[in-house]
Amino acid sequence: MPETTHFYIDGAWTPPVSANPFDVINPANEEACATISLGSEADVDKAVAAAKRAFETWGFTSKEERLALLEKLADVYASRSDEMAKAISMEMGAPISLSTAAQAAAGLGHIKSFIRVLKTYTFEHVLHEKVQSEYIVHEPIGVCGLITPWNWPMNQVTLKVAGALAAGCTMVLKPSEIAPLSSLLFAEMVDEAGIPAGVFNLVNGDGPTVGQAFCTHPDVDMISFTGSARAGKEITKTAADTIKRVTLELGGKGPNIVFADSDVPKAVKRGTLHCFNNTGQSCNAPTRMLVERSVYDQAVEMAIETALKTRVGMPDEEGNHIGPVVSKAQFDKIQGLIDIGMKEGAKLVAGGPGRPEGFNRGYFVRPTVFADVNNDMTIAQEEIFGPVLSMIPFSDEDEAISIANDTAYGLTAYVQSGDQSRAQKVARKLRSGMVQLNGAQRPAGSPFGGYKQSGNGREGGVWGLEDFLEVKAVSGWDVNA
Repeated sequence: MPETTHFYIDGAWTPPVSANPFDVINPANEEACATISLGSEADVDKAVAAAKRAFETWGFTSKEERLALLEKLADVYASRSDEMAKAISMEMGAPISLSTAAQAAAGLGHIKSFIRVLKTYTFEHVLHEKVQSEYIVHEPIGVCGLITPWNWPMNQVTLKVAGALAAGCTMVLKPSEIAPLSSLLFAEMVDEAGIPAGVFNLVNGDGPTVGQAFCTHPDVDMISFTGSARAGKEITKTAADTIKRVTLELGGKGPNIVFADSDVPKAVKRGTLHCFNNTGQSCNAPTRMLVERSVYDQAVEMAIETALKTRVGMPDEEGNHIGPVVSKAQFDKIQGLIDIGMKEGAKLVAGGPGRPEGFNRGYFVRPTVFADVNNDMTIAQEEIFGPVLSMIPFSDEDEAISIANDTAYGLTAYVQSGDQSRAQKVARKLRSGMVQLNGAQRPAGSPFGGYKQSGNGREGGVWGLEDFLEVKAVSGWDVNA
């Protein structure tokens, strides 16, 4: 890995304008594992200037040129995926098996998916067959500020970077300062792949400084942000003065509706494990389990059994366990919300406050299940971002839909039913950008994003490419010229 205190600007590893060291903490042992620099507005100015210069060339490259470089990037990433998995595991605590099979693998999968999209995408076409003098051109929007989170670092970095590269945009990436090591390694891969200088730039830093500088900079044409709804609101307000395009992928409070006609034990076990996956640090986690009353007690017992069998372990250990949450701030937030759940009257049936047995340091959280939750409780409305499941009973289909939609969020919803026609009917009524039926997995290239305070825009596939494109209509075009 390169010098971690440097930024990647204009094709070179560059020291910060002003020294501002920041320790990256390994969440498993609470010790510093690296030191980075937090950037300043001056560092952003340098990176944006490089991106603006590079756009004059990169923005007019052919699809074939961009494809060749994306394919080279995929090859480099694949050859170094083990390094990537180790970096992610160390910086944010994902167990190495999960980091290898899902975290690092997601990055390569998204690059390959954008390669497939780019091969078939038509950037120029007539308006329609009968009006061939009206010509539609899809062009890159320009310089993009990309702000990514710590929970699925390469999943989010590659969704933004590969989409922007495919579109012909140039960019400055600000990864989370809590988990920046994977992005520094990714920048090294970009360099090795031969992406031209200035097309991709990286500046580490915090949101109030570097993120703010992105939003106010007159030469940044677009902000693509993934993170909390609170930060998304601030970014939208700040970017409004320069009327940038802002796309947001924010939080979620995913409902998982379990009907009595489903395979209840299987559905509940699957849903509980999904909630706990990545130690609960996924915006699309099914954190509210809505269960039909006739099978509610059975479902609670299955959730308890699943929680008790969920092992907590160190990130560097192979195996199917969960690791720590990413930071002390996250640990304290989760502990506080568990305490609030108990005080508001939810029934704690598994897990609870404190570290799991055998851990006296590290940000480890007990896999926790609350039963008899009502949807007005804090733990049913706030995104906890930890391994905490809230179980809510319902009487009929209409009540299930009402509870599911009674949230500020609308990212991912889940439906479990033995009746496919009912599952599809319910899916249509859920105010959510994504719905998964009976454990179905989302394929590569499917759009990722949500309704309401879960954000706007979509990442992945053709939608993730078009987020980075402008549309130009040219009248009086002669297709035979």
